[in-house]
Amino acid sequence: MEVFLIICIVIIAFLYSSVGHGGASGYLALMAFFSIAPEYMKSSALLMNLFVSAIAFFSYYQSGYFRWKIFLPFAISSMPMAFFGAKLIIDPQIYKFILGILLLIGAGRILYKPKEMYEIKKSSFLLSLAIGAVMGFFSGMIGIGGGIILSPLLLMLKWTNVKETAAISALFIFVNSATGLAGTWKDGFVLPNEIILWITAGIIGGLAGSYMGSKKFSFVWTKYILAVVLIMASIKLFSI
Repeated sequence: MEVFLIICIVIIAFLYSSVGHGGASGYLALMAFFSIAPEYMKSSALLMNLFVSAIAFFSYYQSGYFRWKIFLPFAISSMPMAFFGAKLIIDPQIYKFILGILLLIGAGRILYKPKEMYEIKKSSFLLSLAIGAVMGFFSGMIGIGGGIILSPLLLMLKWTNVKETAAISALFIFVNSATGLAGTWKDGFVLPNEIILWITAGIIGGLAGSYMGSKKFSFVWTKYILAVVLIMASIKLFSI
């Protein structure tokens, strides 16, 4: 079972990093499948997110797709909210319900295929602040980076193209994961003994996925498989 879990982490990190994500929703889905203790889930997902999103950002940034002007308003409001969200202690059943919903959103993000060519519109600073605050709070509370919500919003608002969205989402996920971990650090958090193996698997998948996503292409059929996994994990969480 442990070997299969490691392989799944590599695949999830590969697929998520190819679109500029860290993979937290996928890791949480895996942990739900493998019945990992709830106290390990948030901190483990955020920690793996740090490594994979950093790799994805570096790859997309090197390729020239990052835009500071779009990123900063989101980060300014999301980081403090991620910190406070991470400190919030919620009922396990409520946690599972919210996570299940976010996994469905993640599946929708994977299945959503935006148009490659459209006219880029000017972003709104105030709207970016508001969106960032909401996403940051839920990111810290549940243990995700927020990219599964940010990226489809950027594409639907037409503020960025597909590659720019991936670059911005990657750094957004990194800073929210970092502040989310900082929010739980003071109160103490526990990590499973296998966390080093999980991180290593994430790094391997992240390196390959971010390279393919930023410089080559993405594997469409594997994304559909991942969407099915997220939906099944969501159903499992709703039924617990």
